[in-house]
Amino acid sequence: MEKVPVPLLADSEELIPKYATEDASGADVRAHIAEPVIIEPGAIAMVPTGLRVAIPSGYEIQVRPRSGLAAKNGVTVLNTPGTIDADYRGEIAVILINCGKNSFTVTPGMRIAQLVLAPVVQAVFLTQDLLTSTTRGAGGFGHTGTN
Repeated sequence: MEKVPVPLLADSEELIPKYATEDASGADVRAHIAEPVIIEPGAIAMVPTGLRVAIPSGYEIQVRPRSGLAAKNGVTVLNTPGTIDADYRGEIAVILINCGKNSFTVTPGMRIAQLVLAPVVQAVFLTQDLLTSTTRGAGGFGHTGTN
């Protein structure tokens, strides 16, 4: 597996993202909060991580949910995947939403999301008078049925 260096500033050593297993694609990030944050059902919270990164040009970091939080509590990352562009240098924050039926408490140092480094290809948009045709055509949401 290729490893790409990503310079990092962390407010403390324990906040440095860590991969849970050798082949994990996402590195866990933690809540950098002094007090617990309660997210009521249907509510949203912006949770700081205490991390700033210098992503190499040609890459992005995607902020993704942790499957355990989603499956057990209905808590997920709202704008999944969130995108951190290579030219952003501010603190990474995670937008959590509680889709569950019970209040959820984010505690200091809790693993709240995962970061995935991914290559980026930019498009060159070319205006045309006509697009090539396909079997699907303009068929949109649900056009192939529900099952």
